[in-house]
Amino acid sequence: MECAGIASPANTIRVAVVTGGNKGIGLEVCRQLAGNGISIVLTARDEVRGAAAVDQLIKDQGLSSDVALFHQLDITDALSIARLADFLKNRFGKLDILVNNAAVRGAEYAHDTDYGSVTSQEKEKLSGMDMDQRLGWMWENTRETYDTAKTGLATNYYGTKQVIEAFLPLLQASSEGRIVNVSSHLGQLRLFRSEELKQELNDTDNLTQERLDELLDMFLKDFEEDKVDSRGWPKYFSAYKVAKATLNAYTRILAREHPELHVNCVHPGYVKTDMTIHSGLLTPEEGGSRVAMVALLPEGGVTGAFFEDFKESSFV
Repeated sequence: MECAGIASPANTIRVAVVTGGNKGIGLEVCRQLAGNGISIVLTARDEVRGAAAVDQLIKDQGLSSDVALFHQLDITDALSIARLADFLKNRFGKLDILVNNAAVRGAEYAHDTDYGSVTSQEKEKLSGMDMDQRLGWMWENTRETYDTAKTGLATNYYGTKQVIEAFLPLLQASSEGRIVNVSSHLGQLRLFRSEELKQELNDTDNLTQERLDELLDMFLKDFEEDKVDSRGWPKYFSAYKVAKATLNAYTRILAREHPELHVNCVHPGYVKTDMTIHSGLLTPEEGGSRVAMVALLPEGGVTGAFFEDFKESSFV
């Protein structure tokens, strides 16, 4: 359902969709893209929260109502995706930038099944920790189950893939369509302990989407049979790491198959958001700026790349 409208802009106005845009990194990406004169379609699963986020964004930034609007989107729901695709086609006839930010942790916080925040006592404990120590603390307070792993893959990989596939014609209608997949350094292949898996996921000249599906099926089977360790998959936050590594590989495949588009990944950093139980080192503004930079790369820029700390980095 559309909750805030804008006048139909001229075809020269650039249009961006940001998934999971009602808070955290996604909201900051919306704020920064809007500040660069791009019309924003902020999306979220929850209509009330999404519409409120757009209203607040317009108010805080002094934006006109033709710069920001909300549209409901659940990236795991094919009908929800189709409704947004139809809306974009009818309203704009194209899409210039797609920022795939929506994601889940793929695990549960052991002390609270809902996403929450650290307590004041925990904040004090975290204040003296570096990133690795904070991730270790998060793991100690997290439980990974088969259901959370399956949900993590369904959202972080397959949900994002569904959105991309539905929006491809709109992106191709742009003079320079861009896809920015919000990934993570936890998806880098150095975290895989199987050399065979590492090499296969890095061989994107030969890797196919069908093979990625097979690998994810293998991972879930190994997870269910408690063979993640013995088969060489990443340890700790396994489903999240595997989903992001697969998303990275899919990004490279897309870049190869669609040279008319610019398709890149970006690690926003370890950010204080609900997903990290607010244990991160960076603010949402800092994380959002890393994502927005990739969305705003100069025309004719790189494709099929991974960005970290405002520069190209390695998938491995």
